Amino acid sequence: MILTALAALGRGTLGGLAAAGRVGLFAGAVVSHLFRPPFYRREFLVALLQIGWLSLPVVGLTAVFTGAALALQIYAGGARFSAESVVPSIVAIGMVRELGPVLGGLMVAARVASSIAAEIGTMKVTEQIDALVTLSTNPLKYLAVPRVLAATLSVPVLVAVGDIIGVMGGWLVGTGRLGFNSSTYLRNTWEYLEVWDVGSGLVKGAAFGFIVALMGCYHGMNSGRGAQGVGAATKSAVVAASILILAANYLLTEVFFSA
Repeated sequence: MILTALAALGRGTLGGLAAAGRVGLFAGAVVSHLFRPPFYRREFLVALLQIGWLSLPVVGLTAVFTGAALALQIYAGGARFSAESVVPSIVAIGMVRELGPVLGGLMVAARVASSIAAEIGTMKVTEQIDALVTLSTNPLKYLAVPRVLAATLSVPVLVAVGDIIGVMGGWLVGTGRLGFNSSTYLRNTWEYLEVWDVGSGLVKGAAFGFIVALMGCYHGMNSGRGAQGVGAATKSAVVAASILILAANYLLTEVFFSA
């Protein structure tokens, strides 16, 4: 029984390492094609619209409710230590450093990774990818590179907008519900917020956007045949993107803010 358990553990470990290697090779291939012609500008602009502009409502709604709830929680916690005045600064720092990038990335992963995986997976099932090869078009260059580049550039913008909306959500609750003076709240937010707080969140947003589009393209291009295969690829893309976002968030936080 012990040997059977060890063998199963070994198979799982080797399978995980093999999957990580395949993803790494796929990511390297995508990056290597980013700056090499031909460039499919129309595909890039369409991906920019779908990933960036159309994701703005869900990111904005997530941010405003997160900022509002964060203000309530910090006020309730700070009241135990007579430290209610820290609400503006903690809401701002928490939103731009962590909650804005992470929640924005997760919302984009839920919306975009699934969409990309389903679209490319369907193209594979209907042999449209084979048709691209027949027409001497590199599927990786045509399908993956524009989407990865668009997500890497647009998600930081979404994070920046989400940060502003989230801070404003905290301001609305702080001034309308918790009794803060509006000018004092905004002044404390501005004084305690540093440039690198915002910059680190934007760097995280770029990394998360890369992860989201990469996972969508990878699982879409490696989906199984039939509707069941496309569904499995869509699910795997969202799960993988979400886990990698959380893992990358820890690693980047360790690099940016470790003592």
